[in-house]
Amino acid sequence: MYRTFKSINPFDQSIIAEHALMSEQQLQQALQLSGHAFESWKKTGFEARNQLVQHIAAQLRLNKEKFARSISLEMGKILSESRIEIEKCAVTCEYYARHGKEYMKDESITIDAKKALIAFQPIGAIFGIMPWNFPFWQVIRAAMPTILAGNVFLLKHAPNVSMCSKEIETLFLEAGFPQGVFQSLIVDIDVTEKIISHEIVQGVTLTGSEFAGSSVAALAGKHIKKSVLELGGSDPLIVLDDADFESAAKVALQSRMQNAGQSCIASKRFIVLEKGRDEFVQKLFDGVKKLKQGNQLEETTTTGPMARVDLSEKLETQQKNSVKNGARILIGGNRDQANFQPTILTDVQPGIPAFDEEMFGPVAAIISVKDEADAIRLANKNRYGLGASIWTRDLERGERIAREINSGAVFINALVKSDARYPFGGVKKSGYGRELGKYGMHEFVNAKTIYIDQ
Repeated sequence: MYRTFKSINPFDQSIIAEHALMSEQQLQQALQLSGHAFESWKKTGFEARNQLVQHIAAQLRLNKEKFARSISLEMGKILSESRIEIEKCAVTCEYYARHGKEYMKDESITIDAKKALIAFQPIGAIFGIMPWNFPFWQVIRAAMPTILAGNVFLLKHAPNVSMCSKEIETLFLEAGFPQGVFQSLIVDIDVTEKIISHEIVQGVTLTGSEFAGSSVAALAGKHIKKSVLELGGSDPLIVLDDADFESAAKVALQSRMQNAGQSCIASKRFIVLEKGRDEFVQKLFDGVKKLKQGNQLEETTTTGPMARVDLSEKLETQQKNSVKNGARILIGGNRDQANFQPTILTDVQPGIPAFDEEMFGPVAAIISVKDEADAIRLANKNRYGLGASIWTRDLERGERIAREINSGAVFINALVKSDARYPFGGVKKSGYGRELGKYGMHEFVNAKTIYIDQ
């Protein structure tokens, strides 16, 4: 009996498709193909690589509706957000096509030699273990810089988005990439070590849970393979007493409720100074009231279902335990299978799930503080450190506080987001390493020193 992954519509639990897992023989063939592809791809000139990357951008836009529907069907994102995800992928491809060659050019070193330089060279196949919450974007942002650098990519996607995984592989082939440069592996976690240990695989990049990151990092370390981990977050959004409360509430709502609250970098803990708290919370409450949750394929829906029933059940348990320990539900809080109502929790304090844990769904936690120092202390009093935002009319104050926040990124008066132009990643239990920008492109290359004497 062969094993399969099922693609299930989160809204009504209907089965969309089934995907047979690769056999041992098929997996070995894929690994061998990856090795052969690398030998030729690493010698391909940048102009040829750039052209293919631009073809990817064009194919993404040409097939935007098809890809967006696949995303929405498999993991529940509303169609408008799925279209934005595809466009973001296209923009990122174009960015790297423009800047990739510059990022990979040799760097000269002025020392006591006739000539000395650092050459950035590809290392092999990179094994990407990707999550379901942004099925195309997570893959493109991990794969595109490393492929353009001359590596090849092996994707193990989340089982519930196997249809998207297959479509991404087809996308690369139809754009003209040689076979084996990008491959989708429909495999379960039981073959993870077999893949990591293979000689062609020289790096592992994972976006996922803290547990998954810890497990994969241990395997990568065992086999001496470099790893990059982008894990969870319980990001603070600090609203100071001089903030533009209307703008802060609008962006806070967008950050917390987009993708049905299933974003690692979304603001999850709203830390608000007592002066202005009532105004901010009221504006947030009014925004949540206007949200319409339902079928993600209907254009009038603003909040789709969560990706799986078990995820919504976990969120409900976290919410119940938070309420049991002092939090109060201001609005929302109900669940029907994977459909979880947008929710605001108030009276949240350290020591309860809504503060200490990552609540991966449409639940916002309001934390009241007396002053700026208390806001900084509570922002940092968390195991995660992915992103943070600060709302204040005093930009110098905002920058000063930003330097005191323990996270990979701090945005002042703006939505925290990933972008191809700057590095993305976290500290503490949010992981290590960087994606995107020049720093992301250099994660999986050999920074080789070449020294030429007189």
